[in-house]
Amino acid sequence: MWNKGILHIKNHTIHYWVKHYEEGSQYGIEDEGRISKLMLKENDRIIANYDRDWDIEPETEEAQLAYMMLVQKYN
Repeated sequence: MWNKGILHIKNHTIHYWVKHYEEGSQYGIEDEGRISKLMLKENDRIIANYDRDWDIEPETEEAQLAYMMLVQKYN
């Protein structure tokens, strides 16, 4: 199942897309989590991307906070 939305973090607007499942898998984020794909964008720039493994890890504070919020909600 795909979910998308917008997070507002410290005056930053982060767009997100998350693909998650009912049960965890070996490809999921955080030790067999339910999220298999995740993308974060800010100002049309990808700031984090996970597609069964990290392509771009969240490095900014805002990206890390958005990632933690989404893992808490969907994982």
